[in-house]
Amino acid sequence: MDFLTIGSHLSSAKGYEAMGKNAVHMKANTFAFFTRNPRGRKAKEIQAQDVEKYKEIAKEHKFGKIVAHAPYTLNACAAKEDLREFAVEIMTDDLQRMEYLPGNYYNFHPGNHVGQGAEAGIRKIAQVLNQVLKPDWNTMVLLETMSGKGTEIGRNFEELREIMDQVKYREKIGICLDTCHIWDGGYDIVHDLEGVVQEFDSVIGLEHLKAIHLNDSKNPLGSHKDRHEKIGKGQIGLEALSAVTRHPALKHLPFILETPNNENGWAEEIRILREMYS
Repeated sequence: MDFLTIGSHLSSAKGYEAMGKNAVHMKANTFAFFTRNPRGRKAKEIQAQDVEKYKEIAKEHKFGKIVAHAPYTLNACAAKEDLREFAVEIMTDDLQRMEYLPGNYYNFHPGNHVGQGAEAGIRKIAQVLNQVLKPDWNTMVLLETMSGKGTEIGRNFEELREIMDQVKYREKIGICLDTCHIWDGGYDIVHDLEGVVQEFDSVIGLEHLKAIHLNDSKNPLGSHKDRHEKIGKGQIGLEALSAVTRHPALKHLPFILETPNNENGWAEEIRILREMYS
């Protein structure tokens, strides 16, 4: 029988072992975490012993791949050179740190072109990735689908494909699909999930889809607002989100809850989605 790989965003402040224990407590078998303060620069020092204890937990409970998340302050297509240099610095440091847990994912928001235009923004994101990526690193970097709020890059599948096409080490790049973001971006996963999946495959290729942020949305289709809601409490709804987890082309992926919840709430969402999955 297939087994749903699902978890939530956890705090990395207490280390990997603590995150692993929190995931087990919620009956999760994956999780996401910020590599550092999501709105800052400082990163917690990694302790080798903490990493080894986490590995034991992950092995015992058969965890799937985990998904690290870059800080929100990172803008790889900023107009100012110093901000792009900051993006290179942070991503390089994060990916070096991810080598403590090789073979997992590192997810980031492509960025905001802030008036330069999408074409210029896409080119600058690819340039940053070409500076950062190393052939011998063992982490896959995931571009996240965005809602199209403001000047966001990644508002559609085509923009993400254009970034990928300009990256030298293509095998190091994948996609994290956010259900709230694509719904707010105009992709109707409620009434035409199959059509959206086929469009993704046609434009990007399903082999490049590596993880899913499973979120409901407070807003209607095509709103371009990006406001997450608890599973089943928003405009997408429980049935449609459960269908995403059960789709033959998606069900093997790690699903990460980013709903406005606490650990008890995430545990309940995991329980409900597991029941519907089986």
